[in-house]
Amino acid sequence: MSKKDHWESVYKEKSAIEVSWYQKEPTISLSLIRSLPLEKDEYVIDVGGGFSTLADYLLEDGYNNITVLDLSSNALAFSKKRLGGKADLINWKVEDVTNHAPGQNYSLWHDRAVFHFLTEKNDREKYKKVLETSVRDGGYVIIATFSIGGPKKCSGLDIVQYDAEKLQKELGGSFKLIEELSEKHITPRGKEQLFGYYVFTKNA
Repeated sequence: MSKKDHWESVYKEKSAIEVSWYQKEPTISLSLIRSLPLEKDEYVIDVGGGFSTLADYLLEDGYNNITVLDLSSNALAFSKKRLGGKADLINWKVEDVTNHAPGQNYSLWHDRAVFHFLTEKNDREKYKKVLETSVRDGGYVIIATFSIGGPKKCSGLDIVQYDAEKLQKELGGSFKLIEELSEKHITPRGKEQLFGYYVFTKNA
């Protein structure tokens, strides 16, 4: 089964509150974003934002150039329905992030729980190239992954665990780590998942 078929199936068979990474409110992501010196009209992308409510809160905060990218059309259809008329304010992309070609440079790249699914070096290299060409100099990158000691699989797929040093090495010298936070995420089934949130700035 292809990656796309896998995720289409996941988002077809499960509701938003059934997937393990579900958050009613993405509090840590919002806190990190709100701490950054960004203007409301700067370009922002939420990678793997399928069922996420992050875009809802960013709209409420006044951001008006938001892109939500996900491999699954089912996931994005759900979020569009949830947002109703406000969905027209979002730029929706059904794409594999490793092939993303934006028409502008983002000031903020947000990825909660996509990068750790890239178990092949080639896919991580493609992600990095997209990141380097998509984010403006001085822009910000927030990546959240399973931490060392956290889950080793998710939704039936293997993942790669990270800490700050390991992720910095993956992204390379164009990105500088400026903040990190940890989270004990509780899944809808009551299980604990260890996440790390890492904030980078590009060529600053």
